[in-house]
Amino acid sequence: MTARLVLEYDGSRFAGWARQPGARTVQEEVERALAVVLRADGVPLTVAGRTDAGVHAWGQVASYCGSVVPVRSVNALLPDDVAALACTAAEPGFDARRDATSRAYCYRVLARPARSALERGRVLHWPHRLDFDALQACAEALIGTRDFTAFTPTETDHVRFTRDVLAAYWRRHDDRGLFEFWIEADSFMRNMNRVLVGTMLEVGGGRRTVSAFTGLLTGRARSAAGPTAPAHGLFLAAVGYGGERLLEQQERSSARTGPLAGPGGREPG
Repeated sequence: MTARLVLEYDGSRFAGWARQPGARTVQEEVERALAVVLRADGVPLTVAGRTDAGVHAWGQVASYCGSVVPVRSVNALLPDDVAALACTAAEPGFDARRDATSRAYCYRVLARPARSALERGRVLHWPHRLDFDALQACAEALIGTRDFTAFTPTETDHVRFTRDVLAAYWRRHDDRGLFEFWIEADSFMRNMNRVLVGTMLEVGGGRRTVSAFTGLLTGRARSAAGPTAPAHGLFLAAVGYGGERLLEQQERSSARTGPLAGPGGREPG
């Protein structure tokens, strides 16, 4: 039997998803809890997105060979910065990574003079003005098949640098100074979202033009793009299967319920 597990976690105190010698990882914590509940020696997990150190998740998806478990039992064994949201039966052979058709991420920026005491570790504090229209123009340029060589480290194992971006946009919450960058694509390269945000913030701050940004989407060198934005503003929002369009669903939900209220108000997809 194959099971599908949906997870939420605060990545602040983790060295990322994947197991690493001598480091605290999300994978290790979840596999340990599942092994106890299932009374197994080990329960290897396959995950849809291997998040880096400091990156959070609202809707990470993992799969394993074994029976469905009550999330209450798993959560009783997990630390308070990881939670199992759902555990359901999947089709035989379901693979959370291989079968995923898209992933959606959100990067959160707080553009106001004062930092946030309540959002600490979950939003990038940016005490500068941002040109929302310029940010939105950059996001719109991402949609389609683009070459993101400039947005991933030079030393990489990737052999394919084009990605199909299904949706990309910025959302602004004027009452709080909160800006959110949402993007959905078939897959992402290492640091891709964070370099995109770091470079777009240069555009939003007037230090780079929109046309200079779009020129990076043609296979330019990493050195031509901007800095890598810090990990703590990035969230893996949801994972899509069977061709579903995650951000279209989110837009419909937002239209019904009003502006998004932050991490606690989002469905994992």
